[in-house]
Amino acid sequence: MRNTFADEFYKIGVEDERIAIVVADISPAGSIAKFRTEFPERFINTGVAEQIMIGMCAGMVQRGMRPFAYTIATFALYRPFEFVRDDLCYQNLPVTIVGIGGGVTYSTLGSTHHAMEDIGIASSIPNMRIIAPCDPAETRAATRWCAQQQEGPVYLRLGKAGEPDLTERAEDWEFGKLRYLRRGTDVCILGYGPVLKLGQDVADRYTERGASVSLCSVHTPKPLDEAAIVEAMANHKTVIVIEETTPTGSLGVNVKRLGFEHGATCQVHTFSLKDEFIHHYGDHAAILDAHGLSTPKILAALGI
Repeated sequence: MRNTFADEFYKIGVEDERIAIVVADISPAGSIAKFRTEFPERFINTGVAEQIMIGMCAGMVQRGMRPFAYTIATFALYRPFEFVRDDLCYQNLPVTIVGIGGGVTYSTLGSTHHAMEDIGIASSIPNMRIIAPCDPAETRAATRWCAQQQEGPVYLRLGKAGEPDLTERAEDWEFGKLRYLRRGTDVCILGYGPVLKLGQDVADRYTERGASVSLCSVHTPKPLDEAAIVEAMANHKTVIVIEETTPTGSLGVNVKRLGFEHGATCQVHTFSLKDEFIHHYGDHAAILDAHGLSTPKILAALGI
């Protein structure tokens, strides 16, 4: 995803001279390095000064630029939180905050680099929009939308590298709209971000057992496509939510709320990171497994 974002950002930057990127202590590589070389006046590295990164983007956008703030997710959102809230969201400025390594992607770097709570934090701020692509193709679509939109601030939550393609046969990507990767009638699996690969694995297991399964990318956690989720709950016997974030402010909580408000009769199962710091060292898959997010553990919890 990181490389896909960089490639698409470079293409957009060539097309639009207003596009700029402000990074915080990130060494540019690939297409971002190419962008810095070709357009040095539109590339700024603030170093370990994330508040300056956000404040600078706020000033740039008011001067007609289209800036992206780019760094590891914890440092893009947590450290400069007050600046995100007051400089961007309060003024409803169309700045894109790119958080690399959402969830526990930066597994071996420990809790300081785990953006476990980012969805809940970003969701709590008025005017903030959240996009969390599930694969490189969605990353391309989301990046281009962010560069063109003028509605307000966006938190673009990305993985890091090596994510598989999940949307080759999916419906078209549209901001704020639930996207079906496959359609069925018995079970509906909802998720966003790279962890949706677990949703695909679970969907395949249900299919092997004869169930008709829908798999959906909820790539825009905010604003949430509530009408489509209510419709999915009405049209399926079972709804499963899989996400790489802590429970508070999560998609799972919102799905349960919508089910209660609309009298849904389907079963709802939610899987997320635990609401705790896991003292476990390992790669990304190992950390997810420690939180209960692995195909075997999800299937066991579902009894299949």
